[in-house]
Amino acid sequence: MGENKRGNVWLGVSGLVKNKAGEWLVVKKKYGGLKGKWSLPAGFVDANETADEAAIREVFEETGIKCELIGMIGLRTGVIRGEISDNMILFLLELKEEQTIKIQEDELLDAKFINPEKLLSQTNETSVLLQYLLDLSENSAKPLIDGVHPGDQFGYTSYKLFL
Repeated sequence: MGENKRGNVWLGVSGLVKNKAGEWLVVKKKYGGLKGKWSLPAGFVDANETADEAAIREVFEETGIKCELIGMIGLRTGVIRGEISDNMILFLLELKEEQTIKIQEDELLDAKFINPEKLLSQTNETSVLLQYLLDLSENSAKPLIDGVHPGDQFGYTSYKLFL
């Protein structure tokens, strides 16, 4: 989908998935600003889903990997060319069980689990964001608080907090 179809405020998500060996699931996109660099699976939130659901869906669409939510890591926010608010929420996800990666070939050059230390030794091949995530601890993720009801007046069909 092109820039104009998204309007001037973008909401994207990405998922940091770790396997039992501590390796991270990373992808190389065929297009865009991260073309040919290792980055996290990512994409845009659809109208009918929460941001955490979008992260799980995007990981699955890009890599075929099914995972579960651990929590929210943080937010990347910026303005492109002084006109587009570009926002991405990062989630920590957990591999349900060891699985085979199925690469979404129309979007990706490659996808694999890689040791994060190895990723950092290849800074010219790694997104800047990944370089900052190495210091992340399991406690860094904000857990999901589900089952909160903010009141009928808002009409929420789904409502989640990460605090």
